[in-house]
Amino acid sequence: MSAGSVDRRSGVAAPALSGKTAAILVVGGSGFLGCNLADSFLRDGEKVIVLDNLSRAGVERNLEWLVDNHGGAVEAEIANIRDLAAIEPAFKGAKAIFHFAAQTAVTTSLLQPVDDFETNARGTLNVLEAARRAGRRAPVIFASTNKVYGALAGLEIEEAGDRYLPADAVTRRYGIGEAQPLDFSTPYGCSKGVADQYVLDYAKSFGLPTAVLRMSCVYGPRQFGTEDQGWVAHFLIRALAGEPISIYGDGKQVRDILHVSDAVAAYRALLTSIDRFHGRAFNLGGGPDNAVSLAEVLHEIELLTARRLRTEKCDWRAGDQLYFVADTRALADALGWRPHMGWRAGLRDLHAWLLQDWTEVSKSRFQRRTRRVTA
Repeated sequence: MSAGSVDRRSGVAAPALSGKTAAILVVGGSGFLGCNLADSFLRDGEKVIVLDNLSRAGVERNLEWLVDNHGGAVEAEIANIRDLAAIEPAFKGAKAIFHFAAQTAVTTSLLQPVDDFETNARGTLNVLEAARRAGRRAPVIFASTNKVYGALAGLEIEEAGDRYLPADAVTRRYGIGEAQPLDFSTPYGCSKGVADQYVLDYAKSFGLPTAVLRMSCVYGPRQFGTEDQGWVAHFLIRALAGEPISIYGDGKQVRDILHVSDAVAAYRALLTSIDRFHGRAFNLGGGPDNAVSLAEVLHEIELLTARRLRTEKCDWRAGDQLYFVADTRALADALGWRPHMGWRAGLRDLHAWLLQDWTEVSKSRFQRRTRRVTA
C-alpha cells in the first residue's frame, strides 16, 4: 500500500510520514514528556512545532532548552487548546500530532471541575477538530491515563510487607490490561476518559488515524515535579531541598514507574505503525519489573541522597488506587516495545539531572502554587 493511500479494509488513510520538510506537532510540547519527545525527533533532523500555553511552572525553561539546542528547527506556537481558532494554524502543515496538553491534577479537578473539563475534554476535541479540518489525515496520538480505569475498587488486594499486591495471581504477574472496564471516577478521570474515547472515535467516525496510550507514572529529566503531577521527581526534589515529603495514605500503594526515554520510544514506535494500530488504546507503563511502592521509592531516595527523609502522613485522597501496574503485553506484541531502563537506574538518572540543573529547578519552585494530587 503506497504512502497516503487508503486501506480499503479500514477506510482510514495511511499517513505519509516520510521526508523531513513537514513538521511534527507536539501539543503540550514544553511539558515534561512533550519536550523529551520533541528533542528526540529534533535530534533525528525532524522539524517540530511546539504548541503550548506555558501555564505550568518550569515549562518555559523546557522550551528555551529546545530552542538553545535545536535553533530554527523548533517553531513555538503559544496558544491554549481551549481556543480552537488560535490553535488551528499550527495543524495546517503538520504530518503527525502528539497531544500531551492537559490539566493533570485529580485534586484540581475536584476544586475546578469546569476548568478541568474545558481543558481535557473540550481541549482534546479542539485538537481532533483542528487535525480533521487540516485535511492531511495526520496521525494523532493521545496521552491518556490509567485513571480512566478508576480506583479499581473491585480489585482484591493483599498487604505484602511495604506494598499492596493483587490477590489474583495472574494480575500480580502481568498487571492491569486493556480489558479492565473503564470507570471514570473523579472529574479528572471523567475528562480524560471522555478525551480518550473521543480520540478513538475519530478513527471510526472520521477516518482519522488516531491511537491512545494510557500511561502510568512517567518520570525523568526535564520534569519539574509537584504534588499535583510528577510525584517521583517531586519526592526527589523535596529530598534534595531538605524539605518534608507528604505521603497521602500509608505509602504502600504501588505504581509501575516508567523512565521518560522508554515512554518516548513507545510513542515513536506507535507513530511508525499507526497504519496498523489506528483506533487502538494501549496501556503504557513500567510493568511488573518496575512496580514499586511509594515507601520503596522513598527508601531508594534516601540511599541516593545519603540523607534521612522527613515524611508527613496525610489522609487518603479521592480516586487513589492502592495498586496500578500496567499490563503492557499488548503494546509489546504490537510494537515490539519493552522498557529498558530499570527503576533504580532511572532514579539515578533523574537525580543526576536535578543536581546538574538545580538552579533552574529551584526557580520553577517559586513560580507554582501549592497543590495536592494523587500519585
